Amino acid sequence: MAVPLSIIIPTLNEQAEIESCLKNLQALRKMGVEVIVADGGSMDQTCELATPYADQIVSSERGRARQMNTGAEFASGEHLLFLHADTELPSDFSIAWLASLQWGFFPVKLSGSAWQLRLIERAMNIRSRLFGIGTGDQALFIRHTLFKSLSGFAEIPLMEDVEFCRRLKSISKPAFQRGAVTTSSRRWEQRGIARTVMQMWCLRWAYFFGVSPERLARHYYSS
Repeated sequence: MAVPLSIIIPTLNEQAEIESCLKNLQALRKMGVEVIVADGGSMDQTCELATPYADQIVSSERGRARQMNTGAEFASGEHLLFLHADTELPSDFSIAWLASLQWGFFPVKLSGSAWQLRLIERAMNIRSRLFGIGTGDQALFIRHTLFKSLSGFAEIPLMEDVEFCRRLKSISKPAFQRGAVTTSSRRWEQRGIARTVMQMWCLRWAYFFGVSPERLARHYYSS
């Protein structure tokens, strides 16, 4: 029997999140969904905690794009869905709607309670719907054959999701699902909400105007 969907989760030292993430996917596994953890060399217990709840744990060179591409190489699903370890699919998620779709992503809800986060998630959803560009937090999904025809994600250190969506848009419009994924707001809370918003917008505009992903990654990970 064909596997309808492979969910690929890139991880790096995600022991605090991975068990909860995978437990939420067990009902889908019983329905035939394949769950693959693509680890980039975790030094904690990520892989050990993931093993009972995943169909495969695969190792890759570090880098989200490389890890997702490696996971896709081992995937059997007709569709692929790329899920961050700190992101949860909608409670009413169903694989039935995938059959006729080429690619797309979900609206996002941030986990924190601060009112500023409601504004951020609304702005993210308006932007992604308007421009047809989803981010990794929005659980990108794609037909496996289409993914292969594009040779997967560009193996760049940042903006791999934006770059991939740009290529996909030249083929077809994305499907924008109704039920929102819930993703952790820890990045905004740890770095400061206003500071993080400003940084992300600056990175996006810099990428739009041609600054290399390598240079952007150095700035992002050093700040």
